[in-house]
Amino acid sequence: MSESIIEAQDLVKIYRKTKVPAIDGLTLDIKRRGIFTLLGRNGAGKTTFLRIATTQLVPTSGTMRVFGIDVMEDPKSIRRRIAITPQEARPLFTLNPRDHIALSLMMRGASRAEANAKIDPVLRTLDLADVGKVHSEELSGGLRQRILIAMTIVCDVELMFLDEPTIGLDPLGRRKVWQELIRLKNKEGRTIVLTTHYMDEAEALSDDLAIIDRGHVLAKGNPREVKQRNIGPKTRVDVAEGFTFEELSSYGTTIRAGNLLRVFTTDEVAQEISREALRRKVPISISPVTLDDVFVQLAGGEIEEEERKVENQEEEPQRGVLTK
Repeated sequence: MSESIIEAQDLVKIYRKTKVPAIDGLTLDIKRRGIFTLLGRNGAGKTTFLRIATTQLVPTSGTMRVFGIDVMEDPKSIRRRIAITPQEARPLFTLNPRDHIALSLMMRGASRAEANAKIDPVLRTLDLADVGKVHSEELSGGLRQRILIAMTIVCDVELMFLDEPTIGLDPLGRRKVWQELIRLKNKEGRTIVLTTHYMDEAEALSDDLAIIDRGHVLAKGNPREVKQRNIGPKTRVDVAEGFTFEELSSYGTTIRAGNLLRVFTTDEVAQEISREALRRKVPISISPVTLDDVFVQLAGGEIEEEERKVENQEEEPQRGVLTK
């Protein structure tokens, strides 16, 4: 059995209306039994990649194989073995959380009794037990998002896709989801592919990740490797005033970050800057290098910058829902 559960080779997707590549010659392997994160701005190509991998969208060129199966040749075999939380999905307002979870399981062939046996544990896991019988239209956006996640993680599948799963969740809700995804990976050996533009989420969850921008993979590896390979020094120093750009450049790689000057350097040199800042009575901030720093270095801007709308063009019908 191949170590890779997803293999994309020279993948291209161009939407007919825009003529702009949402994915542009992307090659990527995703290994089994772990959490793999596609990290990038909205519009970078993350959702397009997921929609091709889940057989909902036809690539313009290149190949995509899931479980060793070409997505164009046998999509039904793939669909039976995956589950997805799409970014654009919404719960049915007339159904409650219990109904949604039961529906997700019964669409895959479970009996009502089998579905009922799995409902309460997943409701407790995502703190939905108290609203299990409340119509979705009466719930907050965060609770509705948890329903969609519950519909995915309750399924007994080898491979799960979650597209921006924690959008709209409060910090406690996000961490509940993180804990469950880690449990599914560690205890049940699942493979989880998620997309996010939250750097802390990518750092907390990823066994491996790929930074994507404008349809290209800019970096790939585990978070530590990606930071080491693309930044090198593990410490950053932020200075608001009291130093010139030229002065700080003598200590390490220096960039402008808004109103700040940011230096990437070693712990020892950061202490030198700290002593000089103390002598000058200048406040500074010292912290570890983050994935956000890597993204700025590679993509040339913050991840929250104005996003392109390429992959949200609903120009082509989806190929089907994820049922048996």
